[in-house]
Amino acid sequence: MADNLLLDPHRYDPDHLDEESRRLLRATVDFFEQRGKKALVDSYNDHTWYADFLDFVAAQGLFAAFCTPAAEGGGDPAKRWDTARNAALSEVLGFYGLGYWYTWQVTVLGLGPVWQSDNTTARARAAALLDDGHVMAFGLSERAHGADIYSTDMLLTPDGADGFRATGGKYYIGNGNVAGLVSVFGRRADVEGPDGYVFFAADSRHPAYRLVRNVVNAQMYVSEFRLEDYPVRVQDVLHTGRAAFDAALNTVNVGKFNLCTASIGICEHAMYEAVTHAHRRVLYGRRVTDFPHVRRELTDAYARLVAMKLFSDRAVDYFRSAGPDDRRYLLFNPMTKMKVTTEGERVIDLLWDVIAAKGFEADTYFDKAARDIRGLPKLEGTVHVNLALILKFMANYFFAPAEFAPVPTRQDPADDEFLFRQGPARGLGAIRFHDWRAAYAARAEVPNVARFTAQADGLRELLAAHPPGEEQQGDLDFLLALGQLFALVVYGQLILEQAGATGLDADLLDQIFDILVRDFAGHATELHGKPTATDAQAAWALTQVRRPVADAARAGRVWSRVEALAGRYEMTP
Repeated sequence: MADNLLLDPHRYDPDHLDEESRRLLRATVDFFEQRGKKALVDSYNDHTWYADFLDFVAAQGLFAAFCTPAAEGGGDPAKRWDTARNAALSEVLGFYGLGYWYTWQVTVLGLGPVWQSDNTTARARAAALLDDGHVMAFGLSERAHGADIYSTDMLLTPDGADGFRATGGKYYIGNGNVAGLVSVFGRRADVEGPDGYVFFAADSRHPAYRLVRNVVNAQMYVSEFRLEDYPVRVQDVLHTGRAAFDAALNTVNVGKFNLCTASIGICEHAMYEAVTHAHRRVLYGRRVTDFPHVRRELTDAYARLVAMKLFSDRAVDYFRSAGPDDRRYLLFNPMTKMKVTTEGERVIDLLWDVIAAKGFEADTYFDKAARDIRGLPKLEGTVHVNLALILKFMANYFFAPAEFAPVPTRQDPADDEFLFRQGPARGLGAIRFHDWRAAYAARAEVPNVARFTAQADGLRELLAAHPPGEEQQGDLDFLLALGQLFALVVYGQLILEQAGATGLDADLLDQIFDILVRDFAGHATELHGKPTATDAQAAWALTQVRRPVADAARAGRVWSRVEALAGRYEMTP
């Protein structure tokens, strides 16, 4: 059975996109395939800077097309901010390696404050730099404070001519070694509080910009840099005051969404390699894939990976359909950053349990995937930060549904301009959602969807009857356990919506929810053990430790899809 759910470079043609986008994506795949696996793994192992990839990006105008909003595109229809095709590129780059994805990712982040700015000079400069093949950087994090933007030590002193002199350091800044434009967050030395925030554009080639070092042991360059009395002109200022703070958070909303598709691409390549290796290997006179536990682990890995894709693809639609009166994407964004990326870790762990020592070999892609997949959940504030954010939406999600027009599948070649006018980064607790139960009711005939629905309904009943008390609301450890349960309900909802839109077969959907039933039971057990859980909450948790509906025939049919992946794709040597 041929699988059309996973990216397959040998057959890749994103025909849901316009012809120029298809050409650029196919050209990207061809670049890596013609370069070959040996060059891919050798450059990773040797920590070789990927100058050849950046030369390809410049020659093709890849980032110029994908990263320039229509307003700055000079009428070129290929230039637009299109979240659907950005997701496709992110997946392709993740498929070949985190470093290639990372240079794209931090370019997206570096452009966020620019495209949100009213500074037409800076916008035109950024568009011209993209046309010239430059990459960008996002200068937010600092060594002492991380991404805590309340505590920046990048200080701007007025120069008496409507500009500033900037002095301070930034840490963990991708592309900081070569970026034509670095969006830097700082604060005025003469203004206290939020009114003193400033976002400005810097140039890594300026003599007052001092590159200190690469802070990671990797092929990619993640810089520490310092500005020493750096001249910030009026035309360099992107945002001031509260608008600078909002630009930082809204940039994360746009850019860090790409973490999910990078994780998906990494897992897809690793899955082909792992299934092919296991299926060809014979141990104790049996093919490795004939062992029941191996089939279960590979089937679980495949179902989890498909679920990651379903959720992420559907989240794209909410981003593209967002507006001032529909900000549901602000829940689905931390879900992609937290839930999808941690699922990627679980996929790799399952595959690694099967291929064992093979996963350490330097000439495999898997060796790189196993290292790099760990970084994605940690590249944006850790799982805990995103779970805490997700919890802000829980009350309205469960108890205050609102009417919304159906969100269609959004693969049209449109410019997602709302993402650069999101407005103030506050009011999350007031965001409303449509009734989550509709998606579950539409597939109630699928046994494990029905079983998981009962668990989801149970969570809502727990929150109504035994909500977190005052002490528990201050106990982040307890709340995070609750957040994991809530996240599963949201995850299942978008999986079901996308399954309906794509006609996913009932066997695979049932297998996915077999996993979700087990995961919910596991998180309920975790909640049961929390010291601050009340007796009533602990008793409820035990009622949720349920078994999925077993179906050996269904599991066998899904396994046949996994088995068919063996030998389907192997990277050009």
